Amino acid sequence: MSRSGVRRGLLQEPVGEKVRCLTCERRCLLGEGAIGWCRTRRNEGGTIYTLTYGSVSSLSANPIEKKPLYHFYPGSVALTAGSWSCNFACPWCQNYDISKSPPRPGRYMSPEEFVHTTVARGCQGTSISFNEPTLSLEWSLEVFQLAREQALYNTYVTNGYMTVQALALLVEAGLDAMNVDVKGDAAAVREFCQADVEVVWRNCRAAREAGVWLEMTTLVIPGVNDDPAALRGIAGRIVSDLGAGVPWHLSAYFPAYRFDAPPTPVATLERAREIGLQEGLHYVYIGNVVGHPAQHTYCPECGMLLIERWGLGETRVHLDGGSCPRCGRAIPGVGLAWKSRDNSLGRERGTPNV
Repeated sequence: MSRSGVRRGLLQEPVGEKVRCLTCERRCLLGEGAIGWCRTRRNEGGTIYTLTYGSVSSLSANPIEKKPLYHFYPGSVALTAGSWSCNFACPWCQNYDISKSPPRPGRYMSPEEFVHTTVARGCQGTSISFNEPTLSLEWSLEVFQLAREQALYNTYVTNGYMTVQALALLVEAGLDAMNVDVKGDAAAVREFCQADVEVVWRNCRAAREAGVWLEMTTLVIPGVNDDPAALRGIAGRIVSDLGAGVPWHLSAYFPAYRFDAPPTPVATLERAREIGLQEGLHYVYIGNVVGHPAQHTYCPECGMLLIERWGLGETRVHLDGGSCPRCGRAIPGVGLAWKSRDNSLGRERGTPNV
């Protein structure tokens, strides 16, 4: 098909007279003319097509810290694109204007145009974000391959609910880093997102093993996932499944979409951070609270301030290469000292999480 935004889906299999989508773990089984749970894929004539290929709802050059990715080329900028819809049901969605909308007419950008724009704007990498990027799988793969040819990095901000096949394709195409949103414990994710959180943990483990740099985020929501036991469970899983050096971002929630719980108190975020540190995590950050000292990176060995962050516009790195200049402890991450190399990213793909 040649219609703008419509391309044959890469991952699908026939099941009798229907076709199963293998893009995300919902694995929708679609009869003729049926649309998937995410509303971005449709069975037409026995073939599943994506309806959002190159359909850009949002486009902006963002500091990498906004993703948030704090241990990945700090101070760099990623041209960030979003499309439409989502495969989760979160009633508090902070980007509901696009993630709760079915595909609709928008700007079409070819992968070539997107990568050209990334270079022209002086960005160091790409990011697929704002809504769930897994739904833009086919477009992402082409963007990543072209971006890698230009020595750009590639990132995803995702709920982590793709199939293992989709994740493998993304890694092969050039996915360098992901921020994965773990929305709560198993019960909360099942009730509010209509999803299985074990799929998210499975994909995080697989991404880490494949050399993708990984950071985790939890939007802390009163009455949903702010219980100390739930927070302790998430922190413990990060340590046991992914490693103590994987950063955990605790973000403040604000009422949005169909959820009217009060905003997250700063004290709740600070308590959650303490829980994360108690569980053994080395880097636990507080987000959406301007000027909070827990947005900086400190050496877990000697406590020295290593990376300062002021809002999203200024980052100061005080590392010696990738290590603490006071005690010499290596700080896990990718491209932590890229600015010291004539503003050249270099290539550090495959750097394992520490």
